[in-house]
Amino acid sequence: MTQTFLSPAQVDELVASYESGATLVQLGERFSIHRRTAAAHLARRSVPIRRRGLDECHLAEAIELYAGGLTLVEVGLRFGVSQQAVRRALVAGGAEIRLSGRRQSAVNKSAYSAP
Repeated sequence: MTQTFLSPAQVDELVASYESGATLVQLGERFSIHRRTAAAHLARRSVPIRRRGLDECHLAEAIELYAGGLTLVEVGLRFGVSQQAVRRALVAGGAEIRLSGRRQSAVNKSAYSAP
């Protein structure tokens, strides 16, 4: 893949688009650059990067799904956010985060339970 260099005018356009609400992914697609490159251009122009998180309206459902056994990743996939965004939202919402690692399947749990 060839490296794409943006002209100062293109960087101005990138900044204006971001400030108008475009996401880093959208900017990457529009200018044929990686989203991190778009973020680097914004940082060089002292533009603060928005952090996308779990919407407040989905918090109760996310807590319920996580408490029901879904992983942070699975909840994140359900709402289109990262596992870190889910973790931050759940902690802010008062949920207890489980220890990381593999979940035991129902078969494995029954093998370790007392007869």
